[in-house]
Amino acid sequence: MESFPPLMFAGLIAVMLIGFPVAFSLAALGLACGFFAVSQGWFPPEFMSALPQNVFGILSNDLLLAIPFFTLMGALLEKCGLAEDMLDSMGQLFGPVRGGLGYSVIIVGFILGAITGTVAGQVIAMAMISLPVMMRYGYNMRYATGVLAASGTITQLVPPSLVLVVLADQLGRSVGDMYKGAWGPSILQVLIFALYTFVLSRVKPHHVPGVPKEARTLQGWALWKKCLRGIIPSAVLIFAVLGSMGGLPGINTAICTPTEAGAMGAVGAFILAGMHRRLNWPLIKDTMLGTMRITAMVVFILIGSRTFSLVFQGVEGGRWIEHMLSDLPGGQIGFLIVVNLFIFFLAFFLDFFEIAFIILPLLGPVADKMGIDLVWFGVMLCVNMQTSFMHPPFGFALFYLRGISDTLFKNGSIPRKVLSSDIYLGSIPWVVMQLILVAIVIFFPQTVTAFLDKEKAVDMNQASELLQQMGGQDKPAEMSSDDANKLFAPEPAASAASTAEDDGDAVRRALEQDATKK
Repeated sequence: MESFPPLMFAGLIAVMLIGFPVAFSLAALGLACGFFAVSQGWFPPEFMSALPQNVFGILSNDLLLAIPFFTLMGALLEKCGLAEDMLDSMGQLFGPVRGGLGYSVIIVGFILGAITGTVAGQVIAMAMISLPVMMRYGYNMRYATGVLAASGTITQLVPPSLVLVVLADQLGRSVGDMYKGAWGPSILQVLIFALYTFVLSRVKPHHVPGVPKEARTLQGWALWKKCLRGIIPSAVLIFAVLGSMGGLPGINTAICTPTEAGAMGAVGAFILAGMHRRLNWPLIKDTMLGTMRITAMVVFILIGSRTFSLVFQGVEGGRWIEHMLSDLPGGQIGFLIVVNLFIFFLAFFLDFFEIAFIILPLLGPVADKMGIDLVWFGVMLCVNMQTSFMHPPFGFALFYLRGISDTLFKNGSIPRKVLSSDIYLGSIPWVVMQLILVAIVIFFPQTVTAFLDKEKAVDMNQASELLQQMGGQDKPAEMSSDDANKLFAPEPAASAASTAEDDGDAVRRALEQDATKK
């Protein structure tokens, strides 16, 4: 049995590369390995009876209800014309500055990332509006395609990102804490992109020229009014959603669960779509169908990953992973570098849902036992998984950009066809910038932890008085600081991976005891 976990892991990599839907191939691999383990006598047939209970247990998690609500909110805001209005106004506001159209795409990408959460819709919407304008005023094609693709991937990191909801669920941490931790890297990502644009505008000004002032159709208060009309309602919605669930720095109290906050955001999205006079039945039907597809995909990936995870833990796969990663040179830093390289290469072939549900349950318990803050760990992996949309040649953002640029050329919106080489080579500097952010987060954890709530110190005098009152003692007993911290520290939330491991071990022990008695 000792050699079976690495074989299962190799089989996992193989089934993910064959191209068949991961959810079904993963469930099939788990069942096949489970029956083989039963035939070898590594665990009894009754061990597999824990599978239905495991599946129903994870699907009854109320936190997962936040996924369809946030998806519905993003789909509505993506299709209601908000992106068009914001890009048009921001483009005119920053246009006269060298690199101004690039700045506007980055800023609007950040704002849209906080309200839509969908990479495909964001890249397509921004490319349809900004790519013809950039080509008209002589922007370098590789910069134009790179900034459009990269600004679309920001949505994976900016709260209320679906990626962060899934990571919080898998790591057993608060969604609000995960959102707070993501604000620092999100802002840093925007600043790094803007700094690159600024440097390029000074080194090669002909690559990012300014738009002539005569090309602006709005000026003065009329321009500012149009900018604010798109930004203020969106900002109010996002601050209401994130603030109500404690997802903003400085807000320590949550009055809503993530599911309730997502439902409130979906209602707000309907209101915003109505304000833009785009709310109609075809829009509602389209957004609901898209939400249904994404939710169904998540559920089936969850079922497949839980099937594989139960069998993997049953054959001591968790201990194999722990021993392999715990013995790496460099301690925590060595572990984080290896994990990030592993996730980076996996992201060539998998999307973030598959990585989060399949790989994270194997890595989370090891990181926890090594003393790594799981909120920091989750945000760091989220930064890394951004690159999955930008990898040439498999990045989905590049595929979306390829498709919409061909459409724009066919309908005459752009004067010439965008070459694939421009799209792929243009993405490389932005992938490097995303990897620089990963390194910053690894070596400077304060970029994440500075936004989290500080732990309250235990007052020893109050602890002694409380124990005296509870026990009715005349003299309080001596208590060390470590004992008091253990007494008053909240119980840590169990991660999905540790839950699966505990379930598998508990079933194994019960069955072995029963067999011994018989």
